[in-house]
This record gives sequence, C-alpha cells and structure tokens, in this order.
Amino acid sequence: SLVLTCRRTPCFAKFSEMEEIINMEAEINEVQPLLLSVTIGSTLQFYFAGKKCEILQDMNRHLEAILKEKSALRKRLLKHRCQESLPMEATFHKCIVELLTEAVTFIEKLESHLQSVRRIPQIPDIMNNMDTTLSKTEVLMIELEELTEQILKWEELQKEVYSK
Repeated sequence: SLVLTCRRTPCFAKFSEMEEIINMEAEINEVQPLLLSVTIGSTLQFYFAGKKCEILQDMNRHLEAILKEKSALRKRLLKHRCQESLPMEATFHKCIVELLTEAVTFIEKLESHLQSVRRIPQIPDIMNNMDTTLSKTEVLMIELEELTEQILKWEELQKEVYSK
C-alpha cells in the first residue's frame, strides 16, 4: 500500500512517466537499426529490380527488332526473284560480266581446287616417295650406264671376232 500511495503522488507519477519514456526510447533504439537495415534492404531490392527491369526491357526491344527483321527477311526470301533485274549502273555491266565469267570458271575448277587442298596434308609423304623414286632412278641410271658400257665392249669384241 506504500507503493500504491507513492505512485499516486505527483512526484512519483512524473518519475513513472520518465521511466516509461526511457523504456520507449530503449525499444526505439533496439528497433531503429532493424528498421534501417530493412529500409536499406528494400531500397536496394527496388533499385536492383529496377535495373533488372531496364535490362529485360532492352533485351525485349532487341528481340522484337530481330523478330521484325526475321519476318521481313523471310518475306523477301519467299518472293520469287525470277525475271527481276538488279539496279546497276551501265558502267559496271562489263565488270559484272567479267566477274560472272570468272565465277563460272572457278566453280568449274572447284573440284580440282578442293582436291589440291585435300592433298596438302599428304605432301610430306609424297615428297618422301619422290625422294625414294629419285634414288631408285639414279641407281637404275648407273646400272644402265654400266650395261651400256658392257654392250659397247661386247660389240667391239664381236667386231674383232668377225674381222679376224
């Protein structure tokens, strides 16, 4: 009952109010960092969400442009180009004719060009075979020279035998 009477008096009432204010300030001080981190977190989240949204919008615009080009290209490819002529100045007609002639010649020789390119990895083997063949040819030439000398000697002997 002493406590009850003490609290009712204006002096202790003021003390009680001050205690409540201090308790509230302590609670605010506890909650304030949490509120600040939540606020910063949500702000950053919104910022990055906005950046992601911008990136996605840019990608979307790019893809739309590609799709428009693709459909336009598809339409152009589906059109028949037969009996259509390309607009070209008359001064270039001669060059185009020469270019087409060279292109036709190249296409005609394309298979031999491709075979030549395919042979490039085989060149070392071909060179070794050529060296071997050259060595064999040299040996045959030496043998042929020796045989020729023997034939000439035999011929001289035959002439001597017939002349006696």
